[in-house]
Amino acid sequence: MKISQKGLYALQAMMMLARHHNQGAIRIRDIAYEEELPEKFLELILLELKNARMVESARGAKGGYQLRRPPSEIRLSEIIRLIDGPLAPFGDADQLRSLIDRDAAHRALYQVFLDVRDAAAKILESTTIADIADPAPSPRHKSRKKNEATLLPMVVHGNIQRTDK
Repeated sequence: MKISQKGLYALQAMMMLARHHNQGAIRIRDIAYEEELPEKFLELILLELKNARMVESARGAKGGYQLRRPPSEIRLSEIIRLIDGPLAPFGDADQLRSLIDRDAAHRALYQVFLDVRDAAAKILESTTIADIADPAPSPRHKSRKKNEATLLPMVVHGNIQRTDK
């Protein structure tokens, strides 16, 4: 399964709205700034989420977007399916089951893909936005510049070595 950049942005925006749930509507500009997302692209994503009744909008000076349901009722699978389609790399579960039935020579291969798809779907269907939304973004996230690489130390034979030398 591959999640598009649009799908990632949608998840990030929904996480931000979950962190600010019950605080009223949040302006697109504020969501874009806090999550470091392109504002114009975010507008299109939020419109799609609104049409799917996951978020609602308010007009005016105090306008913006907010979750339509509690974060604990919005599953990751709903968002990903809306934005990116089926939770499988090449089609949905019914398509894979059909291939298993039709193509005896490759049945085991398609069964593995179906098992992977089912495992991923189970995780995404049992995880809500509330499960992954931190109360506030970490200070490290806010201080990091866009497109700045994060260097992590490597552990080699029990010794920590920096990779930025």
